[in-house]
Amino acid sequence: MKLETITRMPKVQTHQTPLLFVHGMWHGAWCWDEFFLPYFAEQGYHVTALSLRGHGNSEGKIAGSSIMDYVRDVAEVTNALPTPPVLVGHSMGGFIVQKYLEQNNTPAGVLLAPAPPYGVWHGTWLVFKHSPLTLLKILTQFRLAPVVETSESTRWAFFSHDIPREQLLKYHASMNDESFRMYLDLLGLNLVNTKKVKTPLLVLGARDDTVISNGDVEKTAKAYNTQGEIFPNMAHDMMLETGWKPVAERILNWLKEKGI
Repeated sequence: MKLETITRMPKVQTHQTPLLFVHGMWHGAWCWDEFFLPYFAEQGYHVTALSLRGHGNSEGKIAGSSIMDYVRDVAEVTNALPTPPVLVGHSMGGFIVQKYLEQNNTPAGVLLAPAPPYGVWHGTWLVFKHSPLTLLKILTQFRLAPVVETSESTRWAFFSHDIPREQLLKYHASMNDESFRMYLDLLGLNLVNTKKVKTPLLVLGARDDTVISNGDVEKTAKAYNTQGEIFPNMAHDMMLETGWKPVAERILNWLKEKGI
């Protein structure tokens, strides 16, 4: 099965450890190539983003995919890199990174607005409070597409109110469906054993996130004996929001602190 990857090489590679970016639900590698891949390539990193099976231009099916199927996708791309990468995961991608690190070690990991290791019941409740009909559609259709059914529902889930409409429509048009099977894993079928994760992690959240609460970010960080950091004036898609650059700079400085 061929997985889409987007790679950017720096003009001068000043860091030997590559960075691998893992997207969240409904997204693809494209979400990283907007700002983060060019930025980190300019900082001297070899950077790659993948589209999980069925997402973006990757082969395979979304329907029926489990969280471990997605973890295997990450492992396949990781194994093709010259050295073990720093893994950067957003939302579901943050959960995938945690699951990968149960069995594998990497130099470091970064979790952006991550799905918590103990599951997404709280996020499900937040969706229900906002739109009971959306959750009803999910549970009756056995698919997660209703969350991104319209540009306005996409705005609510991922973006600040002031995102330019042209940008919103562009991102909404790129959204995929998402696996109901994987969603069941995140509800409880296959949660993270945080005690198995030994990799140092940076955990970042967004103050105005409507689906991953600040409390969930802080609890996730605490599970890994670190402190969550919350960015103000920012919604869930931290890599696409207007204020993406301070997030990228925080990651860069943290990597420098780690000597990576």
